[in-house]
Amino acid sequence: MSKAKKNEFRPNEYVVYPAHGVGQIVSIEEQEVAGMQLELFVISFEKDKMTLRVPTNKATEIGMRSLSSPDVVNQAMKTLKGKAKVKRAMWSRRAQEYEQKINSGDLIAIAEVVRDLHRSDDQREQSYSERQLYEAALERLTREVGAVAGGDEVAAAKQIGDVLTSRAPAAA
Repeated sequence: MSKAKKNEFRPNEYVVYPAHGVGQIVSIEEQEVAGMQLELFVISFEKDKMTLRVPTNKATEIGMRSLSSPDVVNQAMKTLKGKAKVKRAMWSRRAQEYEQKINSGDLIAIAEVVRDLHRSDDQREQSYSERQLYEAALERLTREVGAVAGGDEVAAAKQIGDVLTSRAPAAA
């Protein structure tokens, strides 16, 4: 069973780790942890200056996945074009849901958060926590769209920005 899982990800491949976004597998190494030999993916998150070691046999279980396909990216862009769906729940409940969507690693869910929290210049100010969630979701979305497009995050940011500004203004 573990043989099939090991070959799913390879060194130098970009992957999405749910809680941290896009990272690159630097290597696969053996390490002794608590008296057991473990095989670990060493994942580097360059932007965050962070390295993560994930047991190869747990990678898919915890939600680590390959980059989205261009089809999924197109779907995410369509999601961004949609009208913001802001629930009338208390902010703390909505913030919790947004946080879960961002940490799910699901590109479409992240696009929903960006769409729902995006504010054009003529709309009301965002609260600090709203802005933090929006920026976290936008960064995750931009990194993955950029990585799928060959590593050009600047072009990805422009593409996402164009989609957000081109959509119909949401009722504030």
